[in-house]
Amino acid sequence: MSVVELERAAVRLGGTTIWQDVTLAVEAGELVAILGPNGAGKSTLLKALLGLLPLAAGSAKVLGRPPGELNADIGYLPQRHAIDASLRIRGVDLVRLGLDGARWGLPLPFRGREAAARVTETLELVDASAYATRPLGELSGGEQQRILLAQALVQRPRLLMLDEPLDSLDLPSQASIAELVRRVARQEGIAVLLVVHDVNPILGFLDRVVYVAGRTAVAGTPDEVITSETLSRLYGTPIEVLEASDGRRVVVGIPEAPFHHGHRHD
Repeated sequence: MSVVELERAAVRLGGTTIWQDVTLAVEAGELVAILGPNGAGKSTLLKALLGLLPLAAGSAKVLGRPPGELNADIGYLPQRHAIDASLRIRGVDLVRLGLDGARWGLPLPFRGREAAARVTETLELVDASAYATRPLGELSGGEQQRILLAQALVQRPRLLMLDEPLDSLDLPSQASIAELVRRVARQEGIAVLLVVHDVNPILGFLDRVVYVAGRTAVAGTPDEVITSETLSRLYGTPIEVLEASDGRRVVVGIPEAPFHHGHRHD
């Protein structure tokens, strides 16, 4: 059984089709990036899998059940804004909230030493123990992201959904976080869906990609999906994928409407 299954799925908002005819399967231990231009429906895909948006057509299963039924087994990290430097909550306390809070179902009945041990183990898993007792506002962007990942992982989910977790991080930090997420996925057997704007720094860590564009999506390995032929078919217009001297891929010719142009991938 795949962790995530979509079969000819469609989502409509306000009478507008965001995407349709989307078929996708994600397996345990896989790191899968969701790519595409702004406004194409990348975050909408995560919300549909969480059961926050109904499908207009097709079918979906998450952990073998309809979306929304097993959200307690999903770690979800939504898009975030910059953390204010004056924020005094400690990283370890934020991770503890992942046990005591109830964002996705009933909280688990952790108490005392058991909860402390789980928090400690999770901070060690993401290599954040050294600074977890410091206020979040004092941490770097990469350190903050590791704390947030620990919060999403502390209940030991079977599926991890990360919406733009690399945004505002420098290139070394992006690669470091991607490497960490892949290690955790392999080590814990967690399937990971990772929404990213620029896949350049993390291409080498990905198992597969899902490219959302032209009101549909296509999934496969990066070499299969990020090609002139595949993207031209998605957009219904000629798209050129060029390879720079350093091996980076540059996508040229994406229409300005309804999506932003200048989209680049590795």
